[in-house]
Amino acid sequence: EVQLVESGGGLVQAGGSLRLSCAASGFTFDDYAIGWFRQAPGKEREGVSCISSSDGRTYYEDSVKGRFTIASDNAKNTVYLQMNGLKPEDTAVYYCAAGVTIAAVRAGDLEVWGQGTLVTVSS
Repeated sequence: EVQLVESGGGLVQAGGSLRLSCAASGFTFDDYAIGWFRQAPGKEREGVSCISSSDGRTYYEDSVKGRFTIASDNAKNTVYLQMNGLKPEDTAVYYCAAGVTIAAVRAGDLEVWGQGTLVTVSS
């Protein structure tokens, strides 16, 4: 079964940190790019960051640059999102998704989604 499973969400105070994990199974991890997306209450889903599992190239949205770091552990078929300096506006359900390239991920051309993990940042 092709699937992505997120974990690591929770409640944290502003300025705190969390690390999200996205574990992949059922497909050749190295052939895909993995992206993190988020959807805040009442808002549209937006991209956060993505990484190419084949060459390690990364991309970050301006809203998280300098605070979030994406990394891939290909031996574990897992992508991580280290989130530091969290702000209340980072509160959202965070999803990971797989696409064939970083360009595909950024364009929303995605082949599999995880179920999401909730991140709540209190002020």
